[in-house]
Amino acid sequence: MGHPLSQSLFTSLYLDRLLWPEPKTLERARFNREREPGPGNEMLHVVLRAYCLGLIKTCDYVHRKISTEHYYEEEDFVANLYHRKLLTDFDVTDIEKRLKDAILYLNDAGIPNVSLRDALVNRLELRLALLTAVQIDDILDSQRSSSWERCLELLPTTSRTITLGTPVVQSFSIKIQRRLASSVPPRPIVNISYSDAFVQLTNLCHNASDAYRILDCRGASQLITFIIAYQTRTPQPSVYTRCLMQSMVFSEMRVLGTMSFRQLIFDDLEEIVLPADLLVDPTNGEIEAPQDSRFQMAKRMDDFVTRAADPFLELFRTLCMNRPRMRRMLCHLALDWDSVQFDAEAFDTELRTYSKEQPIKESNDSSEELWAFPLSSWAYYHKLRQMEWILQMGFELDVYMSDELGGMYWYLQHLTSTRIQHLGRIRTFTSRRLARNLRSTPEQKITFRRSFSFLDFTMLEAAATVSFAEGLSCLFSFLSHLGLIPAPYHDRPYSTPELRYNLRMRPFLAISLPEVPSYPEFASLVSLRASNKMQGIPITQGEINKQASQMLELADQALKAARKEWEAVSKVKAEAARCAGCEDWWRLGVKNVLRACITASITVSTSKKVMATAGSKSAKDILKVEMAESGKGYHPWWVVPKISAK
Repeated sequence: MGHPLSQSLFTSLYLDRLLWPEPKTLERARFNREREPGPGNEMLHVVLRAYCLGLIKTCDYVHRKISTEHYYEEEDFVANLYHRKLLTDFDVTDIEKRLKDAILYLNDAGIPNVSLRDALVNRLELRLALLTAVQIDDILDSQRSSSWERCLELLPTTSRTITLGTPVVQSFSIKIQRRLASSVPPRPIVNISYSDAFVQLTNLCHNASDAYRILDCRGASQLITFIIAYQTRTPQPSVYTRCLMQSMVFSEMRVLGTMSFRQLIFDDLEEIVLPADLLVDPTNGEIEAPQDSRFQMAKRMDDFVTRAADPFLELFRTLCMNRPRMRRMLCHLALDWDSVQFDAEAFDTELRTYSKEQPIKESNDSSEELWAFPLSSWAYYHKLRQMEWILQMGFELDVYMSDELGGMYWYLQHLTSTRIQHLGRIRTFTSRRLARNLRSTPEQKITFRRSFSFLDFTMLEAAATVSFAEGLSCLFSFLSHLGLIPAPYHDRPYSTPELRYNLRMRPFLAISLPEVPSYPEFASLVSLRASNKMQGIPITQGEINKQASQMLELADQALKAARKEWEAVSKVKAEAARCAGCEDWWRLGVKNVLRACITASITVSTSKKVMATAGSKSAKDILKVEMAESGKGYHPWWVVPKISAK
């Protein structure tokens, strides 16, 4: 859970005896070092000692796993060991042997209380299974998840037999903190209830076991889908399981232990913008003649991979962070991708001379030429996706106030519409490349089908996002228009709508493309979407209600389209959706979005019925609005208000 060891395990008198002074041999790691343990204390010196040794070694592996990956000190995990070693120098097999010996002792000791004996054996077996599960090795094998599954099998017995034990508060003392190498004054012991600890351990085992399913992924798009689906779990996976997933993605400078970073980027380029293209042909690297155009293409493509590698790999690391940190890091990463896009344009221009690319002319008599810019298009696509995630996570993390939701959903549909246009452009050049490639080999045809499958699904998912965001934007504009979500500017004496808009757009202001709309343009599109409101002229309540009804009609149309599109998304095959290894999680997420969409449609229908009979009445007298609590909706990215008649 990340609590400091000085406030948890290091307050244990048993662990203090085992670890201090630092034992030189495993035999010296015992409760009483003054004399050898005599007969009659086997429960202490065999059973409890073995359990404590297994506990310490498990913590050692967890500490090493997290410390070698990207995490945030104090925010995720406190790594300070206070100059104590967690049996790091001792072989795990010796500790496993002591755990097994303790289990044999209990089975042969003839303990009259069978239930108590079975409970102790269960805890030793659980400790052994956890120790096996967290061992650090370089073998990436999905079968390693079996140790976590073994833990899940043992946990029900652990929970059922908890009543056989009695808490021994005296075995922990805050005074031990004085002997730790720390400048911090003694702090209270962190007390975690058994129910909370059991839920935490159960989730840890489930999440760690499921993390190994990432090994089924092939390609960057599948990896991204898997990590996003994994990270949207509630409660969020712990820092250990997130670091475990990082270690599998970046194992020994290879992705999932099978693919180099260069292969990963080339595979993603081929899937999105360059199917069966000479630029990503692996045989280019075999050409040694500098005068050969393929040699020059390979050289420049390697230079581009070197330039794009850090931001691309940082994207996967960022997706493994905790949710607030992920959003913050994405804000910085989007700027890096903006720079990659700018540099990619120079690579595209240079590569054009070697690939003999022919431009597209809009018409026969037009002098304007359209070039593919594949590398720049690839970078632009990933940048747009990250900008959308920043916005969507803002809804999840309650970054926006209620009166800002309409505007932020409008900007989400604006960004996603831009991505659809960009995908359309990519598809145009891909179709042109296929039409010119008349002698395609079977392998090339498969590559083209894979690319078109990706583009078609991504455009469908983007269209569904646009429609839903459009519907919610109109719905919140309707509520703001009628004053049902009042803008509490009297509580913000130093705030204006324009200043707050600039604050919300701050992550995107330094990005060159797409440009952030000016505030006047944004305000007119959000607040006057369905009305031609005359500035400075008094408007009757009936006219206000009429304009609000027009907004509701727009919301109704958008949400009906969104419902059809999300239903189409939910029926897409796993291969097209790039959700290998996480199909069940991905489909559950789509199902929850569809539920939120249906709820929004019902809300709009209810509002339309009430507004139809409003006449000249004020909306505040006939409608009641309740905002859903954070985490209580169907999907955290889609905030749907509850509207009912008074």
